[in-house]
Amino acid sequence: MAKKHPRSYPLAFRQNVIELARAGKNPEELAAQFALAPQTVRNWLKQSDLDGGRRTDGLTTAERDELAKLRKENRQLKIGREILGKAAAWFARETDSIPPRSSNS
Repeated sequence: MAKKHPRSYPLAFRQNVIELARAGKNPEELAAQFALAPQTVRNWLKQSDLDGGRRTDGLTTAERDELAKLRKENRQLKIGREILGKAAAWFARETDSIPPRSSNS
């Protein structure tokens, strides 16, 4: 699962900063005004443009969420497959259904 940054901002706050940036303030001014890093403001603007369909050079928030969900599911399936493989090998040894290795193969 994706790790959250220790300092995340409420959605309403981010939207307010984005609206101010779209109204003509540059990211450096907004960063100084709200004690943010200028790159944070630029990142929020980029993500807003991606989500709004104004840009296509990245993933939307929905696509990022889906990707994270699929990666988690894939990781769980790999673990399950590994466990099942080990269980099958253990049961095969317990029931002596694995033929002994012979040298005349």
